[in-house]
Parts: sequence; C-alpha cells; structure tokens
Amino acid sequence: MRLLVRFLGFLFAAGTVVFLVGVAGVAGLIWHFSQDLPDYSQLQDYEPPVMTRVHAADGSLLAEYAKERRLYLPIQAVPKLVINAFLAAEDKNFYEHGGIDYTGMARAAILYAQNYGSNRRPQGASTITQQVAKNFFFTNEVSFSRKIKEALLAMRLERTYSKDKILELYLNEIYLGLGAYGIAAASLVYFDKSVNELTVAEAAYLAALPKMPGALHPVRNHDRAVERRNYVIDRLQENGWISVADADKARKSPLTVTSHPTSAHIFAGEYFAEEVRRDIFERYGEKKLYEGGLSVRTTLDPKIQLEARKTMVAGLVNYDEQQGYRGAISKLDISGDWGVKLADIKALSDISPWRMAVVLETSEQSARIGFQPGRELGGAISKQRETGIVTLDGVRWARPTYGAFKGKTPTAVSQVLQPGDVVYADPLFKDGNPVEGQYRLRQVPEVSGAMVVMDPWTGRVLAMVGGFSFDQSQFNRATQAYRQPGSSFKPIVYSAALDNGYTPSTQVIDAPIEIDQGQGGGVWRPENFSNGKYQGPTTLRNALRLSLNTVTVRLAQDIGMPLISEYARRFGVYDELPNYLSYALGAGETTALRMVTAYSMIANGGRRVKPTLIDRIQDRYGHTIYKHDARECRGCDVPDGWKNQPEPQLVDRREQVLDSMTAYQITSMLEGVVQAGTATAVKEVGKPIAGKTGTTNEAKDAWFVGFSPDIAVGIYMGYDKPRPLGRGNAATGGHLAAPIARDFLKLALADKAAIPFKVPAGIKLIRVDAKSGMRAGPGDSGRTILEAFKPGTAPPDNYSVIGVADADGNRTMVPQGVTPDAGNIMRPGTGGLY
Repeated sequence: MRLLVRFLGFLFAAGTVVFLVGVAGVAGLIWHFSQDLPDYSQLQDYEPPVMTRVHAADGSLLAEYAKERRLYLPIQAVPKLVINAFLAAEDKNFYEHGGIDYTGMARAAILYAQNYGSNRRPQGASTITQQVAKNFFFTNEVSFSRKIKEALLAMRLERTYSKDKILELYLNEIYLGLGAYGIAAASLVYFDKSVNELTVAEAAYLAALPKMPGALHPVRNHDRAVERRNYVIDRLQENGWISVADADKARKSPLTVTSHPTSAHIFAGEYFAEEVRRDIFERYGEKKLYEGGLSVRTTLDPKIQLEARKTMVAGLVNYDEQQGYRGAISKLDISGDWGVKLADIKALSDISPWRMAVVLETSEQSARIGFQPGRELGGAISKQRETGIVTLDGVRWARPTYGAFKGKTPTAVSQVLQPGDVVYADPLFKDGNPVEGQYRLRQVPEVSGAMVVMDPWTGRVLAMVGGFSFDQSQFNRATQAYRQPGSSFKPIVYSAALDNGYTPSTQVIDAPIEIDQGQGGGVWRPENFSNGKYQGPTTLRNALRLSLNTVTVRLAQDIGMPLISEYARRFGVYDELPNYLSYALGAGETTALRMVTAYSMIANGGRRVKPTLIDRIQDRYGHTIYKHDARECRGCDVPDGWKNQPEPQLVDRREQVLDSMTAYQITSMLEGVVQAGTATAVKEVGKPIAGKTGTTNEAKDAWFVGFSPDIAVGIYMGYDKPRPLGRGNAATGGHLAAPIARDFLKLALADKAAIPFKVPAGIKLIRVDAKSGMRAGPGDSGRTILEAFKPGTAPPDNYSVIGVADADGNRTMVPQGVTPDAGNIMRPGTGGLY
C-alpha cells in the first residue's frame, strides 16, 4: 500500500510538473506570438475604400467609380435576414463565443490528422472575428503560426470592440465575387437591389459566397452555387430564423442574377459621366475618386440628355447617309455557327437600337440577317440565334460612293448587301410604327460633332453629347475639340460695339474691302457668303441677320480688335485673341462648351456664369465639400422655424460682363436671325428663340448656338480630321446644325410656355424702318419693326453719309490696323449717339 501511495504521489508530482511545463510552454508560446501582433486599434477609425457614386440632377444613378466596388453600410442598416444568413453560413455562435470556436477547432484538428499526408488543404475553423483579423491584418498563408496569431488577435478584438462593430467590419470588408466588396455592393452587382430588398434565397446565396466566390459563380457553376445556397437555407431553418414554408419556397427559387451595369447607368450619359470623372480627378486626385466614397450630384437632366442624344445622332446619321454607302464593316465566313464568329467582332455598345448583324442570304427584294448573340454573365455566348429581314425600303438610301461621286439609288437589295457582310441594322418604321421582323441598314457616320445644353442663368450643363458613340471614341468633342466657330462668334463682336456707343440701327457699308496684312502677308479680301452680292448701307441688325462678313470686318476696324479681344476674354470664348481682323469672323479655335457659356451670358442679361457639370459633392460622411452655387442666401438658415420673418434673399455678386440693355439688344437682333436670317430652320420651334449660325472656311465646320429665355444650346458638326462638309448652302450651319437645334428645342420646350425675352428697365422700343433703321413716320407704310434703344440714344432721322462712292463697289486699300471712317461707318446726322 505504501508503495502504491508513493507511486501515485510520483505520478501526481510528475503530472504537476508536466502540467506546469505545459502551461509555461503555452504561456511562452502565447507570449512569443503576441510580441508582433498588428496594431488593431486602427479599426476604430477604419475607412475602407468605398466607391464614388455620381447621380443625375433627379437623383438617378449616373456612374460609379472604384477600385474595389464597395458601399459601406452601418450594421444598423443591415436587415436581420441578411445578418442571420451570414451567421448561419459562417458562425452561428458568433454572439456567444469570445472570438474562438473551440469545438470547431477540435473538429478541424481531427480532420487534419485524418488527412495528414494527403496534400489536402486543412479545413478552417475560423469564427467571423478570426476572419476579420485575417482580412485586415494577415495574408492567406496556410500555417500554424498564422492561425495562432489570428486566434490571439481575435480574442483581443472581442475585448476591444462590440459584436456589432466586428460584424459590421466583416460584412463591409469581405470579397463576394464579380468585383464586389461587402454586402451592399454585392447586392447591387448580383441582383441590382439594395440589401433591404433581398429575398431569403438571395440573402442565402450572398452568404454562401465568402468561402469560395469564384467556385460559386451563378452561371459557370450554377448547380454548385444552388447547392451551397440551399445549405445556407437549411441552416437558417434549423436555427429557427426562417419558417419551414419560407425555406421550402427559397429552395425552389431559381438562382437568377440581374447584372448591375458598371459603365454609365443612364443611356447616352457616357460623355457627361466621363467629364465629371475627370473633374473629380483634377480636384481631389485618384485616391479620393476611386476610394473616397464621394457622393456627387450632377447637373444632368436625363430627359434632356436623351433628347439631345437622339437629335444629335439623327443629324449626324442623316448627313452621313446623304453621302452614300461605304460598304460592310467586314466580311464573315457564315458556314457553320455564324453566331460564334459574329460574337467575336467588337460592336459598339451604346448605339441602341442599332444591332450588329451578318447577312445570311440575299435576293432582289430582301436580305436575311442574323444578329450578334449576347453573352451571359460568365462570358459564354448565348445559344439563341435571332434573325430578321432587310427589305428594299431599308437600303434605298445606300447609294454607292465613288470618291466624291455617288451612284444611283439601289433597285435591288442584292446590289447593296452580299452574304457574309457584317453590318448594323435597326427596326424599320412605317407611318411612325415599327414593322415586325423588318430592319433598315445602318452605317456608323464618319462625320462627328457635339451638343451642349445649359441653363443660362446658372451655368448648369443639362446635357452633353460628345460624339456619335462613346464606345467608338472617348474624345469629348464638346469640351476637348477646338474648332473655328465662324460666324457664330459675330454676336461677341456686335456686343462689343453695342456696349460702346453703337445701336442696332447704326449703318455700315456692305461692299468689297481689301486688307493689307503687311510684312509679306499679302492682301486679304474677305467676302460674304453671297459671292459678289452686297447690300450697300446696312444696319447692324440686318448685317447680323444676314451674317455679312464685310460689315463685320469694317465694324471690327472701327472699334478695334483689342476691344473685341477683351470681350472675347470676358465671355470666355478665348483666353487671348490675336489682333487680326480675320478673328472677328471666328477664325480662332474654341469649344462648344465655351460658346454656349458665352451665349448664356447674353441670355441672362450679361451676368457671368461658370459652366459646371456638378452641383454638389459630399464626402463619405455626408459633409458637403463642394457646391457650385456660391450665392449668399440671407435668411435661409432658420433654426427656430418659420415665424413670419421676411423671405430669404439671394445675394448675387457675379460680375456683370455685359450691360443688361446691351444684352437685350443683341438678343433681339439674334431673334431676327431666327425669324428671317440664316437660322430660319429654328423658327419652326414656335417659341421665342435667339441664335446664330456659323460656317467656317471651306465649310469644314457648321454651327448653331442659341437660346430661349431659360435654355441655351450649342451644336457643331464636322469631321475629326477637318475636311469640307460639302458645297454651297447644303454645307452651312443653317442647313446642317440649325435643323438639329430645331428638332432638339421642339422636344425640350414642348411643355414650356412661349415666354418672350424680358425687356430690362430703361430700354426704349421705338418703331423704325426695317431696312434703314431710321425712325418710322406716322404714315410709314413700309416694313417696320420695334427696335431697342438705350437711354440717350434714338433712331436717326437722317444720315450724313461719307464716302458713298465705296458703296458702289470701288475698292479702297485699307492698311491693317488703320481705322477708316470714310465709306465704312455711316454716322447718323441726328438722333444722339451712334
């Protein structure tokens, strides 16, 4: 018995020693691995990379920019269903354990021992807290040391942060496939829904993804994805978090993914969105743009943007089709499965309803075409093959081209299309309705151009079209293409004159003129578009209405190019304008955005406006860090509510770049251009419109810029590598650009009242003879108009004409820079200032 007691004592002592050594060893191990644990206190102020979201003026989503597609969602905003789904899939005891699931660790250890030597990856036993530790501070290295550090850090996290905070970090950090980080982004990417709209089946599928998002792809690995989703549904039911009926319904639900677009979300808004992206990049840098979680409210009006895109594209296509058919995009071997071959050809993605197709067979009356098949979410080519018919009506426009010459109108479809031709087609319309199954041949235009639509009172850009297709070319012709505005610049010249003593009734000789350019520059002989026809003495109103070049040059000589240069700078058309008279005719280069901004200042009474595509920018916390409207609002901040105090007052300190009465005078003259001048195509709108056309030398650019009382629009059309658009009237701004403006303004102003332009205080409206500008008498039976005059000015009763001989066409050599009076500016004999 004594020996037994001694033996048991020995065993107890030995066991105690082993236990103490073990404890010491474990303590030493813990101390060793605790020495270089990461600093987890940074999680308190964690700011993950969050995508920047750009919205249109009505709040609809325009674009998203991110390196990691993530929207940070506070735990309070996460539905209980979604939380339970992730707990069921990952860690059902999350709210009970202290960071480590010992039972799970034991199970993983046993499984590891069983699989030892089989090269299988060890099964993890990580809790959600451990996954947070790994995701934020460790790599995916498979080792015991990493697991020990992960467990130690998890326990410290549990002591430092609440369960809700840890779960919030987890749900916002995890990668869930398809470029989505966090549940908010994943919900949008997979189902195009916010998290509070997810069904049981959808929440269960997202909860199944963290372990292996690639292996559970909803298309490539559909069956496996459904199996794992149903496993999560089973766990939800088993834990009592959903009913049996809800579980059965969820298991039977198909796994249907609604892909969330990653490009511009508003059709036709790509150029606008890219311009906004560049703006944010320049303001805040790349990191803030792609990781800062900015919320950007833009000025884009989606309805007006669609109308601008529709009319601009129609104008480009109509012009291009008049030039003839250039042939198929490419040729394709249609033997075998033509769909697979056609799918490999790059099609423009933003020209709906146009679709790429291949011609399968042709006859005299029709051609059968096969449309390019779509691709599924996983990138696989759809097995569906859709066909249609192109009729003779659909190819009548497609006259062949032979250099500068065009052939005859086709009398058979087979003259235009051959089997294997890759083309674009869209539905054929008759009497305004699509004809089922029939299509029209289309051709991507070579010509391009731009349109800008602006609120003239604020500078807010409501719409922007930078070309035919953003997918074809990301070059934004509205802001990046510097083109000659031609005669659309003339209102700036006339504004300078009217602001400095001239009146709309001031007469200038319209006659040939020669300019000695000096220093070997030769003689410049500006001509009117009328080719040899001259008006003689002409009022400024009529000169602008008829876009007379010789009058504009004489006017520029009289007031001086330095003054015109100053006004061009004020209006923002040019930063610096050389003192050459040709620049008074729009020979300098500028952008469509700058031209529309300049006209907006005329439309709003001469106030400076700064063009903007952005109304407001907020950071990830909702703090406003930028707003465009810098006006002071006195009385807007009412902390105690409304108590019958005076109405708030907006204090507008914007610079007055043009006298308000001058602005009205030039507006009235530009109305005349629309009513009876070079822009009469716009008259059809039936609302008060003021505007000016422009056509550059050799008709390389065609312009229209104009405005109503509350909207300004500018359009130019031209080839990216400038070349003539045609000859004669058919290639002018009045023939090419003005009709596009007409079609747009008809749509944009359809629900607007026909409000006339506001006459500023002080302006006198006096009836004058429309041709001479002289005061109309009581019994004057000729054509008269109401002309606008400033205080101290009046229409002349007669003119003292100097140098009338020049009006008969005798050319007078005028040295560059000399200001001639005789034969050029006709001073009124009476009637005040000229």
